[in-house]
Amino acid sequence: MATGWANDDAVQEQIDATINDAIKRVRSRLPHGPGLLRCEECDAAIPEARRKAVPGVRLCVNCQELRDGAQAGNAGYNRRGSKDSQLR
Repeated sequence: MATGWANDDAVQEQIDATINDAIKRVRSRLPHGPGLLRCEECDAAIPEARRKAVPGVRLCVNCQELRDGAQAGNAGYNRRGSKDSQLR
């Protein structure tokens, strides 16, 4: 019987669904398949141990660190500004 009220776990179910969707989206972006023998950025050899550890690897450790560092720099940017700047 429909009562019009959400069950007690509705908020948690919504949070769980959002997290699961985000995990699926990130996993779909991960490389898969055989890795490259040489880095696609600098053409350095990619060690076999790295190719086994990271399926579908395309970059050497140095180039991957540079790429990760560039992406991390953009992650914490607050576009809305601080509360003080909004009050001025």
